Amino acid sequence: MATTPAPPQAPPKPTWDPRRPQPAFPWLRPTIRIRLTLLYGGMFLIAGILLLSIIYLLAAQAISTGNQPLFKIVKFQELQVSSDNCPAINMASTASSVPLQDFNNAIAQCVDHQRQAALDNLLSRSLLALLGLAVIAFAFGYAMAGRVLSPLGRITRTARAVAGSDLSRRIELDGPDDELKELADTFDDMLERLQRAFTAQQRFVGNASHELRTPLAINRTLLEVHLSDPGAPVELQQLGKTLLATNERSEQLVEGLLLLARSDNQIVERKPVDLAEVASQAVDQVLSEAEAKGVTIRGARKPAVVQGNGVLLERIALNLVQNAVRYNVPEDGWVEVNTEIQHGQAVLYVANTGPVVPAYEIDNLFEPFRRLRTERTGSDKGVGLGLSIVRSVARAHGGHIAAQPREGGGLVMRVTLPV
Repeated sequence: MATTPAPPQAPPKPTWDPRRPQPAFPWLRPTIRIRLTLLYGGMFLIAGILLLSIIYLLAAQAISTGNQPLFKIVKFQELQVSSDNCPAINMASTASSVPLQDFNNAIAQCVDHQRQAALDNLLSRSLLALLGLAVIAFAFGYAMAGRVLSPLGRITRTARAVAGSDLSRRIELDGPDDELKELADTFDDMLERLQRAFTAQQRFVGNASHELRTPLAINRTLLEVHLSDPGAPVELQQLGKTLLATNERSEQLVEGLLLLARSDNQIVERKPVDLAEVASQAVDQVLSEAEAKGVTIRGARKPAVVQGNGVLLERIALNLVQNAVRYNVPEDGWVEVNTEIQHGQAVLYVANTGPVVPAYEIDNLFEPFRRLRTERTGSDKGVGLGLSIVRSVARAHGGHIAAQPREGGGLVMRVTLPV
């Protein structure tokens, strides 16, 4: 007789809770509000105790001064009275016949005068003590505020580093579990997710670009082999040339996507690169195309050494010069390429003649696959990634690019990089 198998047991429950544990007494959590309350409350309490102590000492001294005898009897028989603080008593005591009322009034006036002098002395010393305590309190408060707000400075510095495309930075704030630490931990979590997202995106673009290189290279080889056959029909050769040009554009697009994905990262390995040399190499590469189009290239290229990647910086100059040559006027066109140091920064300046560019179209030129008055690429001048790559590489080097329409047609491109 077969036995019935026992039903499977439920898996054991996890012994840990992925949620953040809650404190037993949340109102005892050392929040920044409680810490600031205790800090400033203690400061006021200490300042009040010091002020009361000083006022007490000053008042005791003033009362002791005010209790000094105003006069003393010199001769008891003749009742001669002498006073150092009240000359009126001396005058009254030396007079031949002074009414008792006048003598008492003189004594009362002297007592009032002495009391007022003691109060004035107390007030002046209290003001000086208050001024001294105010200076000490402001200095102590400034120091304490800097100590309390120092985590905010750390968060700000990390945010600035992240704004410079360094997503690997983290705050990692230590200390009490207060609002500032919670903000820092949340910021670190956000940076972690952003870094994963950007890394995944760049990895996808890079992998896709690499995977597309192989079939495009095979297609180019096959087309070149068929075009090398002298016995091929003319129609087939024309079709092969058209397909070869289309394949070349696809290869340029893949290379541009790969470079754009790579340039979005911050440059880790930096070496001294002279923008003048980079711009001269770019001009040499485009010189034959410029001569074929009747475009003159001019300009003064002064030394401007920056820290960066030479290949990517050369791509900046090459893309700008190529665009300036290709998008030019049919006759008597020119391109001006200058490099120099201005205000402690290296500047690459590329200007050209060409069609009139509306100011509202400038931002569209830096978007991928966008051109002037067209949403997608539609000519043989490029793949629409040139200026996008330039902006991405400039940002990766901590610089920026600015474009403005030139009066009479054409553009003025200005790339600024830190030295």
